[in-house]
Amino acid sequence: MTVVRFAPSPTGFLHLGSARTAIVNWLYARHTGGKFLLRVEDTDQVRSDAKFLEEILEDLKWMGLDWDGEPIYQSKRFDVYKEKAESLLAEGKAYKEGDAILYKVEKGRAIEIDDEIHGKIVFNTDEIKDQVMMKSDGSPAYNFCCVVDDVELGITHTIRGDDHISNTPKQILFYEALGEKPPKFAHMPLMMGADGAKLSKRHGAVSIEEYKKDGFLPEAMANYLMLLGWSPGEGKEVISLEEAVKIFELKNMSDVQARFDDQKLRWFNAEYIKTQTTEDLYPLIKKHLDDGGITAEEDKIKELIELYKVRIKTTKDFVDLTRSFFTEEYPIDEKGLRKYIEKEGNKENLKIFAKELEKVEDFTPENIETVCRKIMEEKELKAAQIIHPTRMAISGRTDGAGLFEMMQVLGKEKVLERMKKTAVLCPPE
Repeated sequence: MTVVRFAPSPTGFLHLGSARTAIVNWLYARHTGGKFLLRVEDTDQVRSDAKFLEEILEDLKWMGLDWDGEPIYQSKRFDVYKEKAESLLAEGKAYKEGDAILYKVEKGRAIEIDDEIHGKIVFNTDEIKDQVMMKSDGSPAYNFCCVVDDVELGITHTIRGDDHISNTPKQILFYEALGEKPPKFAHMPLMMGADGAKLSKRHGAVSIEEYKKDGFLPEAMANYLMLLGWSPGEGKEVISLEEAVKIFELKNMSDVQARFDDQKLRWFNAEYIKTQTTEDLYPLIKKHLDDGGITAEEDKIKELIELYKVRIKTTKDFVDLTRSFFTEEYPIDEKGLRKYIEKEGNKENLKIFAKELEKVEDFTPENIETVCRKIMEEKELKAAQIIHPTRMAISGRTDGAGLFEMMQVLGKEKVLERMKKTAVLCPPE
């Protein structure tokens, strides 16, 4: 049976690269009918924080990942590591240096691995110094405790980032010392920023937590991350975890570095938002509105979600796009003001449109459009000469949902008030 593991370190939020590693491990385990285990690397007692671990586990569940059994914690296994180190010491394979225990590396030999992604990789032990197993403070060294744990967990495949390739020969030495067979290794090329540099804070958000707060959906995040180094083929991009499980193969992972493209992720997110029901989107958008200090009736919010869900790339975008529906404190696009309001004749067009709209009793998109077209015909105007200045007048923006639908939701009284006010504005200084 295939057994893989994801090993988060609770010293910070879940990094995008780590999330991708977790997804690949999960996909492989579920595809092969195996197990996906969690091993918490919390040996750093100073930097490890239970709050970070709670967030990491929550983020994994948020993306749709589950795991088998209970996580194991390295911080609770110091006695196990010490016992294993001392057994190697007793066998003459290690020595003490003060309170530390080091493994004696045999020089002049080659260590060869057949990486599932990169193929054959050869290391020479002449380039590997004696390896610390237990530090002088009683804590285990990373490479040693990982091997001890993976042996106990029965890990069959170690799937991780390229940055661990240099650890592989050291860990193989420990497997040999303990008389155990090493797992198969698969090292994924690291996730890079759009500029080709290692993904870091200077590229913007790098943790799942930040993207959650910014209004990204879990389905979109999981979908995009799984495609960084793997493809379902046939040009398919939008694919669920459930679909991917059926066809995922490690051998199809690319050995080329993957570049994280924030704009591409936004495209994925927009695609998933379009498929969501208003009921599903409502609580997410309501929270963004609450955080922005905006209160509104549920029906009005849902009405706007229906209009805008095909136009937003994140649920947080909804707040800025619709602010003018909830408050008079909304930004005005100064360029749009000059382009559409100050253009000769457009203020007069606004006045005419507003005057005719006053006569409309049933303020529906259809009736509003009828009035608009009537004015266009009578005054021989183009649609843009009425629609663009009206949109600016009622929302302060040059973009948005369909104008006539926007006007209905905003309401006749507010629409007329803003149109008349804008029609008499002085040119901006």
